[in-house]
Amino acid sequence: MTIHATAQNITRADVPPASARTTQRWAGRVLTAIPVLFLLFDGAAKLLVARPVVESLAQLGYPAGLTRRLGVLLLACLALYVWPRTAVLGAILLTGYLGGAVATHVRVGTAVASHVLFPAYVGLLLWGGLVQRDARLRVLLPVQRDARDGRRA
Repeated sequence: MTIHATAQNITRADVPPASARTTQRWAGRVLTAIPVLFLLFDGAAKLLVARPVVESLAQLGYPAGLTRRLGVLLLACLALYVWPRTAVLGAILLTGYLGGAVATHVRVGTAVASHVLFPAYVGLLLWGGLVQRDARLRVLLPVQRDARDGRRA
């Protein structure tokens, strides 16, 4: 199935007003900033091989020698995410990274709401911010509002 828009099949109702686009862009920036700041802090702590990070990785079954490598990997994926041209690739890679964190916490048996689901929450914020910032991704989403009555189509 190919999804593409041409000038012939886009109506004025399909294009949001400039104020809505600006609001959406700012919402995307805020939704993006929250996980980016958290992941930046986490990656920097791993690069600096902070004692709490090494101890928590040891509790999860990872050797201390992986701490810097995980930090470099996280920061590289994050750099791809914040650069607009590679944001989708960065989001995909960060989703994999965060999925590994979920799998690790499930394997160890940590608390579900605080540890197992937290990486999923971060991933949702990453993708939510990206979707708000990038109109091309909104075209791919199956959930759209019906402009006439506000119901989901």
